[in-house]
Amino acid sequence: MSRAFSIVAVLLMAVVFPAVGFAQDAAPAPAETANPIVLIIVIGALALAPFGLIMLTSFVKIAVVLSILRSALGTQQVPPNQVITGISLILTIFIMSPVVEKMYAEAGTVPNTTAIFSEMSVTELLEASKRGKEPLRKFLVLHADPAHQKLFFDLSQRMAVKNGNDPSAITADEFRVIVPSFVTTQLTEAFQIGFLIFIPFLVIDMVVANILQAMGMFMLSPTVISLPFKLLLFVLVNGWELLIKNLVLHFV
Repeated sequence: MSRAFSIVAVLLMAVVFPAVGFAQDAAPAPAETANPIVLIIVIGALALAPFGLIMLTSFVKIAVVLSILRSALGTQQVPPNQVITGISLILTIFIMSPVVEKMYAEAGTVPNTTAIFSEMSVTELLEASKRGKEPLRKFLVLHADPAHQKLFFDLSQRMAVKNGNDPSAITADEFRVIVPSFVTTQLTEAFQIGFLIFIPFLVIDMVVANILQAMGMFMLSPTVISLPFKLLLFVLVNGWELLIKNLVLHFV
């Protein structure tokens, strides 16, 4: 538990507070810094841990695809939001485990929960975070569309020029460029998958609606009749296994 706490604190601090790292590069701090500063930085990073879990992992794509699947089936609140969130979280942990292990290895020796507040200085914390965030950077770049990366890179340069900053100082692999690129890519791919999921269920709805219309049963809702057939189709094709397998393979 202490190991997980330490690595989350170190790595999230580097991603969420890059300005702290820039300040350290511009004016190196002394080897020993007041421990309350380390405590504030770590607590601030942990407070934003849910943001990192959602935006910097596979969670977005999985949660959106599962929500679209529920809409395609027409089962209203089945499975409920809590179940969709739980499945998304479990699959995210499964997919991101190799990346997190590599991040911990790259970060080097990280002290336990007690030592991170009593022994580590801000400089040491930043150095560990700079080393540990590189596997995360590679993961985000690998799963971000180059077109989206170019878009946000160009936007960052335009914003820098407008604010009087040096646009040449911005690189294409900075987190402020690759994080929005990654998120928009995941949303795009999730909607593409959702379109493919909708097609067979839409066909069933159309067939059932035409049959009911031909039989003159205008008062009977086609959704009520088509729902069992859609559930049957999903079970017969082993839908859960196919969907989860392909979602995981998207990140392999």
